[in-house]
Amino acid sequence: MQRAAFFWEPLKLLSKKLNFFLFILKLLPFWCWHNIWGKKNTVVGARSTWARRRTANANPEREAAVIPTSVNYHFTRQCNYKCGFCFHTAKTSFVLPLEEAKRGLSLLKEAGMEKINFSGGEPFLHMRGEFVGKLVQFCKEELALPSVSIVSNGSRITEKWFQLYGKHLDILAVSCDSFDENVNVLIGRGQGKKSHIESLQRLRKWCRDYGVAFKLNSVINRFNVGENMNEQIKAINPVRWKVFQCLIIKGENSGEEALRQAERFIISDEEFNLFLERHKRISCLVPESNQKMRDSYLILDEYMRFLNCRNGRKDPSKSILDVGVENAITFSGFDEKMFLQRGGKYVWSKADLKLDW
Repeated sequence: MQRAAFFWEPLKLLSKKLNFFLFILKLLPFWCWHNIWGKKNTVVGARSTWARRRTANANPEREAAVIPTSVNYHFTRQCNYKCGFCFHTAKTSFVLPLEEAKRGLSLLKEAGMEKINFSGGEPFLHMRGEFVGKLVQFCKEELALPSVSIVSNGSRITEKWFQLYGKHLDILAVSCDSFDENVNVLIGRGQGKKSHIESLQRLRKWCRDYGVAFKLNSVINRFNVGENMNEQIKAINPVRWKVFQCLIIKGENSGEEALRQAERFIISDEEFNLFLERHKRISCLVPESNQKMRDSYLILDEYMRFLNCRNGRKDPSKSILDVGVENAITFSGFDEKMFLQRGGKYVWSKADLKLDW
């Protein structure tokens, strides 16, 4: 027994050493990977991270997300007028269901929207104004937006609408391109026996009566560029008078697929500037040339798609209802610097305007 023990003990010791050696060999590949390849990848990763940061610092605008502070929602394309220069024409009759429109507006509020402007088409055609009225009420009561406004031709608004929804509306902008009824007919704003000027004056009174700030929009074109509107504007006394240079948009008012051909309405930059010079004493005048207009608006169409106008046409994004605001807005072509330069951010809540209605 002693001889056997004397023989086996060294073998057991040798076996243990061999097992330990084999264990070390198994760990060797992992050690090599960690100390050689792992460190190398860490350096590469660090370099990549630094490179990304350097790129972001060199191009801060590229990384910065666009905040939809002010949005124009053209929820309908239908209109009862036939303005020859219209750049948002009746290509479809589609209007989102009310609850879907509200869902989209909620998404915009979550993304940072402060002001919503409802436009068309003519917003008061659909459901005789009840649809836009409910959206206005929702944006004030549920979303608590600082500013809610509407752009309308004014022909279908009733006093009853003001009674129901006026308290929720900050600004009503009415389109009026001329104070000559014959010129309005030439442009396409004729109402038959009704007078566009009389509708304008009636709406101005209702805005005073129901505490809504009154704004005027005018598109300066071949038929009204020589007009002097000083006296009429002073008499109406709007909080803002937006004066637009007639704009061409391919597929809307120009080209084979367009429902309008607006070339005959176009004026030069020089003619537009002469009109502005003639009205320079009007303190509420806010001019917008073609350059300022084209990329400085966040426009949603009837499907809640952002429209990119950078190439002289309206290229739609995917709907915010499908991909969210952050994704869709990257395709909007929005120029925030031009938005601020044209005075896009202003006192737009009637609570802050402190007007003598």
